[in-house]
Amino acid sequence: MYDEFFAKAHTLVQEGVPFVTATVVRADKPTSGKPGDKAIVTVDGAMHGWIGGSCAQPTVIKESLKALAADECRLIRLSTEPEQAEARAGVIDLPMTCFSSGMLEIYIEPQHPRRRLLIIGSLPVAQALAHLGRAMNYHVIAVDLDGNGESMSHADEVLTSLDELATQVRPYTYVVVATHGNYDERALERVLPAKPTYAGLVASSRRAQSVREYLVGQGLSESDMLPLKAPAGLNIQASRGDEIALSIMAEIVQKRRNEELLNLQLFQKAEQELKGDELAVSSEREETAIDPICHMNVTIDTARFTSRYEGKVYYFCCAGCKTAFEADPAACAGEESTHVH
Repeated sequence: MYDEFFAKAHTLVQEGVPFVTATVVRADKPTSGKPGDKAIVTVDGAMHGWIGGSCAQPTVIKESLKALAADECRLIRLSTEPEQAEARAGVIDLPMTCFSSGMLEIYIEPQHPRRRLLIIGSLPVAQALAHLGRAMNYHVIAVDLDGNGESMSHADEVLTSLDELATQVRPYTYVVVATHGNYDERALERVLPAKPTYAGLVASSRRAQSVREYLVGQGLSESDMLPLKAPAGLNIQASRGDEIALSIMAEIVQKRRNEELLNLQLFQKAEQELKGDELAVSSEREETAIDPICHMNVTIDTARFTSRYEGKVYYFCCAGCKTAFEADPAACAGEESTHVH
């Protein structure tokens, strides 16, 4: 299981795809999850690994997606009566999704891929960008057609051809074209269809408009053009190459944080809508009761197996549960078949 866990994590990291790790850190019996059990939750809500069965899995997936949207770790504690659990700082108490008397504590940690900064060009703005990108823990890839990579040797990777540009664009890739007119159009023609998160062009407003018109004329769609920011950078009155590089990195940070906030807001909105749908469905459900033996929900109107004890009616999913109850009703009546809707 651990080989599968780490292999899956390695694959997702290589692909630049975000995911969440969930690790059982404490378990009180009876639970199927044990300390050290691990799982990976991907952005589509799929779980790979094991942290316990159906009592824990839906809640862990939901909380993992929340953690990913907020980019925050969290420690959750699952039990049958979370409202009665002793409060502990930093622990989120949540209910099990089935009737289990155990308890699980699970540490949830979002894993965002290292952002990629793809810099095309080797003049002072590009050189300063590479230094800033590495200092801010971006994976910096430089494309240097003019100097054979010598002036951009401080980048993590150096390419000397435009042919590989499209394959370098993955999720969370930020592109800056800073060739000062030498091959702006050729670079953007390759980069934009690959859907980078951001594509900034270092150019004057007049030059930027000319590049836009050329790209549209070459058949790039409105969707292709969405990531393009030309001229690149926030207006901080920059004039030197390093100042322009700083304005571009500031814009990249702004875009990154705004998108993270938007993702969180969209997730919270979807969660509220889901809760509303659940309430609507819940109000239309038939009245049910809990079988005191196996704890399954039993529809009262169609229940075939019932038993009366001390003036109360108990409902059962099958004859076996009814027989077990009637063998010692005093002991079983503590698990009263409470009505639910």
